[in-house]
Amino acid sequence: MAAGTPGGDTPSAHTLVIIPTYNERENIGLIIGRLHAALPNTHVLVADDGSPDGTGDLADKLAEQDAAGRIHVMHRTEKNGLGAAYIAGFKWGLERDYRVIVEMDADGSHAPEQLHRLLDQIDAGADVVAGSRYVPGGSVVNWPKRREFLSRGGNIYSRLALGVKIKDITGGFRAYRREVLVALDLDAVESHGYCFQVDLAWRAIQHGFTMVEVPITFTEREFGESKMDGNIVQEALLKVTVWGMRNRWNKAKALFGK
Repeated sequence: MAAGTPGGDTPSAHTLVIIPTYNERENIGLIIGRLHAALPNTHVLVADDGSPDGTGDLADKLAEQDAAGRIHVMHRTEKNGLGAAYIAGFKWGLERDYRVIVEMDADGSHAPEQLHRLLDQIDAGADVVAGSRYVPGGSVVNWPKRREFLSRGGNIYSRLALGVKIKDITGGFRAYRREVLVALDLDAVESHGYCFQVDLAWRAIQHGFTMVEVPITFTEREFGESKMDGNIVQEALLKVTVWGMRNRWNKAKALFGK
């Protein structure tokens, strides 16, 4: 049975896609339209951080117009980071018994037409599936060389520091089984932006969950501005270094009998 098939008993038949937004009015209708063209029965939660451009109001209208009740909107009162928006969305989805919860950007960089690749792997037994730019078949389109260099370097550093095999641990196109999110202490996650994805992946791996990667095509946004900045990258490098050192110290203590 294909991912997202209505009435199916596979996990993907009960999927919620969380789309965090801040000033994404030009993109939100397009991305939801593409998602429902590709996977018509998938539900969406728009988690809007009080966008001054009216993104939240537009999302409300889209929800009202959707007779199937697939579109939901969460209005958050302040812009306090991608991580906080996802955590709020995860909790919302868990309370409503969705079996798979997906992270996806509003700006079109994650192709909804490729979401089935992630969901197929969930249905095949994976706990976490990452859409990867850096496995065979993955690619980036229209990205400045500086951004690509920064991304590849950050992934290599994270992989070496943490001792994991995930090639795109910073990527934000992810699918989680609900059991993973239930097991993680979501209230303890304080990372934001770039580092948030590393944090969740690292926590899932530390809990013994299986994480696999599938190739995706990442396309730079056409409308709006990127939310990436130097502070987010600095936060990621610092935290990954601390996590890696702590992991090695714990392994050394276990090896040499505390």
